[in-house]
Amino acid sequence: MKRYQLRKNLKGEYKKGTKFNMITESEFIGVKEFVLRTEDFSERLVISESELNKYFNRIK
Repeated sequence: MKRYQLRKNLKGEYKKGTKFNMITESEFIGVKEFVLRTEDFSERLVISESELNKYFNRIK
């Protein structure tokens, strides 16, 4: 499972440093969407590829 960490605050709900697990990624006619869940799996976030690149760093 891929893990990501926020580089900066996102949508006023998630603070810098929050860790997420990538649950799934999908592509439909060239548009990629990613489903992320917080580390404790309590919240779900669906984002585009550009948002993933702008707001997240991949961690091990």
